[in-house]
Amino acid sequence: MNEDRNTRFDRRREALRAMGDDELKARFWELTNQVVAPIVELAKTHTSPSIERSILLRMGVDSVSSHGVVQRILDAGLLGKGAGHVVLKVSQRRGVDVRAAAQAILDDASVLDGLF
Repeated sequence: MNEDRNTRFDRRREALRAMGDDELKARFWELTNQVVAPIVELAKTHTSPSIERSILLRMGVDSVSSHGVVQRILDAGLLGKGAGHVVLKVSQRRGVDVRAAAQAILDDASVLDGLF
């Protein structure tokens, strides 16, 4: 087993040794993309209320409001769309800024009806 492993290592090392800087960089990014692809896919399909609250905080929604907004979005079954995306859609629909859209969601959950 060790011999086989060492042989494979030597073949890979020789292949890398023959590459120039640009080829090595390209190979590095190719391998990096292969490693992170499952993580990126998981991030696209999975989220949590705490992640969504942190996104709203970065959008300028205060902490207390972000908790309530995310809960309303979760209750409406829209958390998978992303809380920031939902708030942005409400903002665009109503012609208001993000904070006012967040407040509208808190004040009346029906603003989420038919959003998507």
